[in-house]
Amino acid sequence: MSADRWTLTGAETSDVSDPQLNPGDIAALFDRARLRMARELRGLTQVQLAREVGSVTAASISQFENGHTKPATSTLRRLAVALRVPPSFFAAPARPPAQDQVNGFFRSLRSTSPRDRQQALAYVHLARELALELEKHVELPDLNLLRVPIDGGQPLQSADIEQAAAQVRDHWNVSRGPVRDVVRLLEMNGIVVVRFRVSMEKVDAFCVDFPDRPVVALGADKGLRDRSRFDAAHELGHLVLHGVAGKIGDKVTESQAHEFAAALLMPADDIKAELPERLDWPAFLRLKAKWHVSIAALLIRAKTLGVMSEHTYAQGWKALSIRGWRKVEPGPLGNPEAPVLLRRALELMETTGISFADFINRSSLPEADVRALLGRDISERPRVEF
Repeated sequence: MSADRWTLTGAETSDVSDPQLNPGDIAALFDRARLRMARELRGLTQVQLAREVGSVTAASISQFENGHTKPATSTLRRLAVALRVPPSFFAAPARPPAQDQVNGFFRSLRSTSPRDRQQALAYVHLARELALELEKHVELPDLNLLRVPIDGGQPLQSADIEQAAAQVRDHWNVSRGPVRDVVRLLEMNGIVVVRFRVSMEKVDAFCVDFPDRPVVALGADKGLRDRSRFDAAHELGHLVLHGVAGKIGDKVTESQAHEFAAALLMPADDIKAELPERLDWPAFLRLKAKWHVSIAALLIRAKTLGVMSEHTYAQGWKALSIRGWRKVEPGPLGNPEAPVLLRRALELMETTGISFADFINRSSLPEADVRALLGRDISERPRVEF
């Protein structure tokens, strides 16, 4: 892949002199979806938000979000304080709206509460908006995502998934062998990747297939490079195989994304001859260091490709459990891969004379949340060096 694809280009002109909306304008342009998004960002129910605001009822907030009524200017001001967003956040944005039906591919709907999923989705919607706002000032990589259509009458077979992963590697000019950086590969091809902590321990990695900028969300608390790489490849599998038509939380859908991730990270033609037939743990450890995947993933791949017998595989899986390796494996690979697309775009924008403060004012996005998505320290205090 050429380096040119990763270049972010500064916009030729960027006017930051537009006047800010006054309270009356914000009230006139009130967008009910913005209120719901802000509430879900904070993980609040309508009842809890009403309690935080203190001067409105949950029924009123429901009316606001349903579009039946609009809040008064004074109410908007109090909502903004309670939800920690600028008042102008509630005005309809001058950007393409996200489709209401766009949802996220979550691993298991049973293990996550609706509120946790709503909060996670709100952050991802915010990440999309951040990308679209940045694109007003800098040129991001074009979306270059290969789609493999699914025949509704014919379920995908393992061979189809292996072929799809090979097609993606070929389409993106990925060299044979290990993928050097999965997150960077996604970002270079126009997919937004974010990590965030929003106190949602049960929400694993997921993606949202926005038509303009798909977003992959990786949990910031999963500090294992091998598992994080597999997560990113798994979410790519959803985007490639399932798109907006896939079944959310379906076991078959999740299994297909797992197969895709394994095939993308460990192509059969490249790794099959290297996989051991027996439980040679030093050999697995060496392969882990080379391919940057977990021992568990290698063990499954050995069985899937017919290198290892079902009996040996079952023994190996038991051994992983006995040794505690299913939670913490030997041979740590270092820090997870870090998304850089949004942060680099912002840094490039700042070289054109648009400060971060200017950008926040123009975008009307909540500053603390933008900093969290960018990976910037919220306080930006200078570090003491010795």
